[in-house]
Amino acid sequence: MSGDGRRSGLDEAEAARRLLQFGPNELYRAKGRGLLTILLGALREPMFLLLLGASVLYLVLGDLGEGLFLTGGACIAIGLVIFQEARSERALATLRELAEPEARVIRGGIERKIPARDLVPGDLVLVGEGDRLAADALLLRGDILSVDESTLTGESVPVAKSPDVAATAAEPYPAPGGEGGVFLFAGTLIVRGHGAAEVARTGAQTALGRIGASLAGITDEPTPLQRTAGRLVGLLGLVALAFCAVLVVVYGLIRGDWVEGALAGITVSIALIPEEFPMVLAVFLAMGAWRLARHNVLVRRAAVIEALGGATLLCVDKTGTLTENRMRLARLWVDGAEHKVGRGSVPATAALLEAAALASAPRSADPMDRAILELHSPAIAAPHQEPVRTWPLRPERLAVIQVWSGDGGQVAAAKGAPEAIFKLCRLPAAQGAALHKVLDDLAAEGLRVLAAASCRCEGDFPETPEAAAWVFEGLLGFQDPLRADVPAALAEARGAGISVAMITGDHPATALEIARQAGIDTRAGVVTGAEIAALNPTDLARRIRDVRVFARIAPEQKLQLVEAFKADGEIVAMTGDGVNDAPALETAHIGIAMGRRGTDVAREAADLVLLDDSFASIIGGVRLGRRIFANLRKALTYVTAIHVPIAGLALLPILMGLPPMLFPMHVVLLELVVDPVCSMVFEAEPSESGAMRRRPRKASETLFGPREIGLAVLQGLIVLAAVLGVYAWALQAATEPQARAAAFAALILANLVLALSDSASAGVRLFDRHRVAFWAITATAVAVLGLVLFVPMLESIFQISTPSPGVLTVAVLAGLVAGGWFGLTRLLRRLAPGGRSAQGPT
Repeated sequence: MSGDGRRSGLDEAEAARRLLQFGPNELYRAKGRGLLTILLGALREPMFLLLLGASVLYLVLGDLGEGLFLTGGACIAIGLVIFQEARSERALATLRELAEPEARVIRGGIERKIPARDLVPGDLVLVGEGDRLAADALLLRGDILSVDESTLTGESVPVAKSPDVAATAAEPYPAPGGEGGVFLFAGTLIVRGHGAAEVARTGAQTALGRIGASLAGITDEPTPLQRTAGRLVGLLGLVALAFCAVLVVVYGLIRGDWVEGALAGITVSIALIPEEFPMVLAVFLAMGAWRLARHNVLVRRAAVIEALGGATLLCVDKTGTLTENRMRLARLWVDGAEHKVGRGSVPATAALLEAAALASAPRSADPMDRAILELHSPAIAAPHQEPVRTWPLRPERLAVIQVWSGDGGQVAAAKGAPEAIFKLCRLPAAQGAALHKVLDDLAAEGLRVLAAASCRCEGDFPETPEAAAWVFEGLLGFQDPLRADVPAALAEARGAGISVAMITGDHPATALEIARQAGIDTRAGVVTGAEIAALNPTDLARRIRDVRVFARIAPEQKLQLVEAFKADGEIVAMTGDGVNDAPALETAHIGIAMGRRGTDVAREAADLVLLDDSFASIIGGVRLGRRIFANLRKALTYVTAIHVPIAGLALLPILMGLPPMLFPMHVVLLELVVDPVCSMVFEAEPSESGAMRRRPRKASETLFGPREIGLAVLQGLIVLAAVLGVYAWALQAATEPQARAAAFAALILANLVLALSDSASAGVRLFDRHRVAFWAITATAVAVLGLVLFVPMLESIFQISTPSPGVLTVAVLAGLVAGGWFGLTRLLRRLAPGGRSAQGPT
């Protein structure tokens, strides 16, 4: 590439041509499961195999109608599985697109972000601390970078990379791990420094591709909840097979009919296997992640969805999360006088603005740098110039220092925390005390204050900044407006019993003022990083118990705060964006990285990524997390409950000496209702009106524990008792086919009413738009039941006949009561004095 091209980058037409020539910049393309893969997986399910066995038996027996019905039912069941899982795959595909890494490039002289897969050889990319490189590149300009190449070499010690504008991608291709070279390799991490690099190789041609990193072999690990459900399904599958064998033997020995025994055993097996469990979990996790993404919260680890609704404390940064991250210079202080800021500069502030601009990166993402450069373009730092040397911000020196070549020597500028600049300038104690009073006044107005200094050398700048003779130029006050939606979101968090702690590197007075504006509790004052450094873990946990504002916090101190909050029993959600935030994000129960300004390291360590960096999105995520948790618990309760009567009605009549009530075709029809109800209806149910006015659930509270299992068994036993009672009574009052029809009708109605009772959220109208799926399924099920009861051909397949109006009425009432008692009880409790409705929405 020419010298001009190496400054302005490729134009779009050339980039498009090279993308066609070299292909996308990816080692592999993460692919979801196609329809064929889903179909093959469904065909291996025990449920389908049992239905296939029953179909073969009926066909062997010569009952063509029943065999064809079972075959058709199996096909419909598989179709439902494919529909649900394809729906989940579409949601996951959307998430994969959102999660695709991006790269900062200069194309046609304009800086922009593009998907990393669109990088091509010759692209000019901007790299900085915390970035993981997306392609092999040559470092042309910038700092001496410190790069972690452990992904390629196994060596954890970072290596140095020096810029060279004349470098070319000539062979031999260098090996990773070398010191002082210009080559940057895909997959490696920038630990320190910023620069501009030219892409040399992409995709499989990179060092990562040549080593043969088998990324395609990486598979998603199942969550603990999915593993638990899998073990449960496997265990119940073994139980079902055991019951099947026992029932076949008992049926054959007692009644002497081994064929009917085999059909009865298969029926019980189909009834016992809760194959909906894995589907419910897959659908809820995929759709939950998709719903969160629509609220600008990208889920990187599905297991966190279960924990999100239980957060008790949100630790958030100020800049960009509570505020707009849109800094503007509001006030300048020079030689004892304040100056309001307009366009350009007055002579009294020219030196201050010049120093601040020279200490800012030419192409910076930092909002304060941008605010300074928009107001003042330094004459010495022309667009074609780069700093001679840069000292980036460090914990031991909270200031950025840059050295430039000037006429007859070098010019240095420093910008950063006032305390760091005061120390650099060696200000007398009296002057420092006076300036601290100014700082307090500016910070009390909610301004973020930086100081600037300059140094002019006739020769070369000293080896260390501390050895130079610095001149203090003044103070700069920046204003970062509070996001308009923050006060309302914070009020919602308080109503939900969630505390919010603000952790910032700002001045304590600034932090308190912004916290007051936002609505964060400031009654306990502020704790600074210096105070934290002086406390042991026990004293720290005690000190921060009521404090919710933390200022002058170094990034590594966030980990101390997270551990202290956890030790105090909080369920902690932590936001972060820097390399040093990664340990805190990993340690927190819920790590939340910033999507716009966050580093790759922070995003990799986090469970969630905020696509818009907004605090309101965190609260929206908590709200959705509570909804997903509540609806998933309801769905699992319903699935467990409905299998109790199905299994009981397949087994008990035989043990009681009654005619069989359920045959495989009955169970198939029931399963065609259960599968869509438990996944589609429960997942679509909106949050209860008071979901965000309750305290978070306890950390020890499980999603599906003894209480939920007990409730499910109770619900199932009541349905079982009611339907079995109808069947036994109808056998005395009508023929066997009519009794079977009445009991089957009662079971289907109880199933549907129980689904409504379990899924219904308080404060949601009966015919709410979110329940379109439920009413569609109900209408379809009732229509199919009507056909079964009144169409002679179907009557013979199901071995039933139309019951009398009196018997059918008793069956309908029994089904309504057996399925609806729970919902009625919940409604009466809410309407009772002292109940939730009596107290208002909760």
